[in-house]
Amino acid sequence: MRYFVAFSYFGQAYHGWQRQPNASTVQQILEESLSTLLKSPINLVGAGRTDAGVHAKNMYAHFDFQEINSLTDLTYRLNAFLPEDIAIQKISVVPGDAHARFDAVQRTYEYWIVQEKNPFYKDTAHYVKHLLDIPAMNKAAALLLEYDDFECFSKSNTDVKTYLCKIKSATWNLTGEKLVFTITADRFLRNMVRAIVGTFLDVGHGKIAPEDVKTIIKSKDRRTAGASVPAKGLYLTKVSYPSTILDFNGERHRKSI
Repeated sequence: MRYFVAFSYFGQAYHGWQRQPNASTVQQILEESLSTLLKSPINLVGAGRTDAGVHAKNMYAHFDFQEINSLTDLTYRLNAFLPEDIAIQKISVVPGDAHARFDAVQRTYEYWIVQEKNPFYKDTAHYVKHLLDIPAMNKAAALLLEYDDFECFSKSNTDVKTYLCKIKSATWNLTGEKLVFTITADRFLRNMVRAIVGTFLDVGHGKIAPEDVKTIIKSKDRRTAGASVPAKGLYLTKVSYPSTILDFNGERHRKSI
């Protein structure tokens, strides 16, 4: 049977989601924990990969295993077993061909910025000292929706086959003492959101005009975009799937076979 795991993590201690040699990753910790509790090797396929230090409020992965009597009990035991910076929200049965990565229809990220020094945000947001022109940054953000090739914001020397992404929304909003950039797309390139935010900070500081973002995107050259902002301010906040996957009634399915 195939299972989806919904979970979150605070990424400061990890070199991202994906397993890497000689580095602690979220995938490694989760696979080892599940393998111990289920007494069988478990391989997880994630909805995507986050870079070192990036956080996830809503992440999914799938694995295959025999029928599990109580998913609620497994969730409880897994949370007790995992470190405090990784939490499981739900484990559910999904259709046998459901795929955590390829079936995701869109993903949403947030980037947090604070403009006053605040010790409570030192590991969770990027501190930007000088005031920002938020309306100008929103003008620049709106331009993203006019394009679909974002090679200029992609990390160099990656193994991606296409730089095409469909951005559905991108906005800056003041939320209490935080300035939050929220962006939703069908997919993201490595380092893409951090490079976009770095470019928009150049707009906010008056170093470039909002319209200059068009030239940057058309260049398809990472060197023309702004510097990548620190990972600690970036959060994967939502991964969306068709209702046929997340609303799948596993109990009813088991009774029918």
